[in-house]
Amino acid sequence: MGHLPQVICLGNPLLDIQTEVDAAYLERYSLKANDAILVDANTGDKRMKIYEEVINKPNVHFVAGGAAQNTARGAAYVLGPQKVGYFGSVGQDTYAEKLLSENETAGVVSFYQVQNSVGTGKCAALITDHNRSLVTDLGAANHFTPDHLDAHWDKVEAAKLFYIGGFHLTVSPEAICKLGKHAQENGKPFILNLSAPFIPQFFKSALEQVLPYTTYVIANESEAASYAESYSLACPKDDLETIAKHIVGDSSQRTVIFTHGLEPTVVVSHQGTKNIPVKAIASEKIVDTNGAGDAFAGGFVGGLAQSFDLLKSIDLGQWLAALSLQEIGPSFPKTKVQYNS
Repeated sequence: MGHLPQVICLGNPLLDIQTEVDAAYLERYSLKANDAILVDANTGDKRMKIYEEVINKPNVHFVAGGAAQNTARGAAYVLGPQKVGYFGSVGQDTYAEKLLSENETAGVVSFYQVQNSVGTGKCAALITDHNRSLVTDLGAANHFTPDHLDAHWDKVEAAKLFYIGGFHLTVSPEAICKLGKHAQENGKPFILNLSAPFIPQFFKSALEQVLPYTTYVIANESEAASYAESYSLACPKDDLETIAKHIVGDSSQRTVIFTHGLEPTVVVSHQGTKNIPVKAIASEKIVDTNGAGDAFAGGFVGGLAQSFDLLKSIDLGQWLAALSLQEIGPSFPKTKVQYNS
């Protein structure tokens, strides 16, 4: 009898290959400083070369990545070992072994679907100052199938809440809806992160399939702007409250949480709007913003799992994000820090 985690996360497991580059490097590959894109070897995308180039840079770091997997490790940092389970698809290779061992160290239980013919996905995280441009080759992550959830349905039934990385909308909306339906029928919180501007833009129909199941939707300001554009909303792109109200729709169950860097976090539900100031940390303490949003989500989910109320869960998210900002990549201090509200 294995462990039955309280929190189940579903996403795309990726090995992050993180390095600092200059603006000219981004320009050479037509990349934006703060964005996320998908590349595919099959289309002959010249940006596939980036992986070979960054591996040879002197300041390269390998970090277990994939947004929802980062969030799973964040939640485990707060909740302790064996409380968080993670689903995703990997290859049979050393990358997957590295991801598995990082999860084990973090206390996350991995329920990987293993592909024999496709390698584990990878993400080049290209850092310029406080920005990060993510270039992802999904690889095996793209091959997750809903029957892998069926094979572990006891874990699904035992879980108290579910967290979905929006990136998985490009992989298996069917798997997400399967979890969403279970969550809805059993009154369990179901949290979706929009994850990247291209999701509401190019995967709108998948998003629309999944949104009805959500109790919490998390996004940042650039994802909110992209949502507004996708739905041709008549408000300014930075009118986070109006955009959030559109996502809440006529639901009495759904809460939208927009993070906005150092600006206040905007929280909207049918009960109204709250703006929650962020505890600022000195800019010289910020090592790296990659994974800060995932850390926020991890703390938030960790709060809900402990039955904290909404505001305390958000506070825990902000606290964990601040810890992550002071580490390289989506990581947390090696010496465990305790949260005190």
